[in-house]
Amino acid sequence: MSANRQDRINNKSKKKRKRLLAWFLLPILVIGLGGAAYATFLYSKAESVMSKSYKPIERESKRVFKNVPVENTSILFIGVDDSSKRKEGNPRSDALMVATFNKKDKSIKLLSIPRDSYVHIPEKNIYTKITHAHAYGGVKLTLDTVEELLDMPINYYVKMNFNAFMDVINALGGIDANVPYTFTEQDSKDHKGAITLQKGMQHLNGEQALALARTRHYDSDIYRGQRQQEIMKAILSQATSVKNVTNYSKVIEAVGKNMTTDLTFDQMLSFIKYLQAGSGLNTQSLTIKGSDDTINGIYYYKLDQVSLDETKLILKNHLLGKTSTSSSDTTGTSQ
Repeated sequence: MSANRQDRINNKSKKKRKRLLAWFLLPILVIGLGGAAYATFLYSKAESVMSKSYKPIERESKRVFKNVPVENTSILFIGVDDSSKRKEGNPRSDALMVATFNKKDKSIKLLSIPRDSYVHIPEKNIYTKITHAHAYGGVKLTLDTVEELLDMPINYYVKMNFNAFMDVINALGGIDANVPYTFTEQDSKDHKGAITLQKGMQHLNGEQALALARTRHYDSDIYRGQRQQEIMKAILSQATSVKNVTNYSKVIEAVGKNMTTDLTFDQMLSFIKYLQAGSGLNTQSLTIKGSDDTINGIYYYKLDQVSLDETKLILKNHLLGKTSTSSSDTTGTSQ
């Protein structure tokens, strides 16, 4: 990977991490934004909806760290594209992010794993893109693959699909977003040429926002990721505006029906309190260095072994409550 491309990734990753965590747990976050009576209603609704999203995975982690404080934990966030073309079997994962939590230090370490990373897929015993793990074996194999890659236990998972993305935006009455260029894209049902957007600031519904987030024919995956970050900011800005308090019930339903997790409702609430620690909470973004590579005519992102080893050590020390001795592959932000 070129230095300029790596710099763009690092710069853009600094500010998005806490927002991404908030996005995955948005149904609970909105509870505190309304009046007392409405908040009570939302709490009850969220508890009911989230209980339907509870999907524990039958698995036994092959990675165990001894002497990890009970309050320290790790979560894998999985984003998938469940469009109609991909309904047969499991879709590939479109986004993977690992978060480790250290309660004593009031800190979070966040690592995004590039979807094209060249890794070993256990059970299948093959080397391919990490995005394929979910297609081969769903959440379980994705968890096993990430655990093997990082040599650490993953305690919980949260998986969401693009339908939640659209439904939340529609429940909020749309979002304002800047369209960098005029383009035509397929819709969520894979109908070609169904969405056309003009260059400039636009008010977008769910289908239009998804088209903006997915298109990559006119630039690259790097810029695609940047657009997704900007759309996420617009969603959160709209979600926290007073005029949308009455729409939170729809938001909770939208996310609940498109999310699965092995976190209980009470556990989700405890993480929300953790995230709401304010300025006392330190959030650090981690990146694994790598380079572009082509094997048998297929593009891969080859992870740098030294950078990977240092990242693994940082995450392990964070869970164990130890001070990390290396940060050469990290970009940190206190939030």
